Amino acid sequence: MVDQRWMTEALRLARQAEALGEVPVGAVLVKDQQLISSGFNQPIRLSDPSAHAEILCLRAAGQVLGNYRLPGTTLYVSLEPCPMCVGALIHARVQRVVYAASDPKTGALGGQCDLPVLGTWNHQLQVTPGVLAAESRVLLKMFFQKRR
Repeated sequence: MVDQRWMTEALRLARQAEALGEVPVGAVLVKDQQLISSGFNQPIRLSDPSAHAEILCLRAAGQVLGNYRLPGTTLYVSLEPCPMCVGALIHARVQRVVYAASDPKTGALGGQCDLPVLGTWNHQLQVTPGVLAAESRVLLKMFFQKRR
């Protein structure tokens, strides 16, 4: 139930990205059931290939908490994170990642690859896939259908 609540917020942010013509991905970072930060995809708008929802969310959290380490936090994201984002999540020491839709092309938590199991990282992510996956898949499918 809690995971669905926060994923609903991530999906709301994904719709904001979509409204700006960005791939609809949203993310929220939570600690002790309190919202720390949020973000949505903006690489086109910001002319920044790293401006993924997860990265913007982590940057904002670092500013809020005054630290780049984010232990005890959970990231909720509407699409399985890519390798860049998974690397940042590991580096930030995010405790748990909950994602909605899998990404078989670029997902790095089981979609295209499973980055956390490929090496001996100094931090292990707990991963919960598939929360509100159908809603996220529909949002993404509709977005890409309109662009074709």
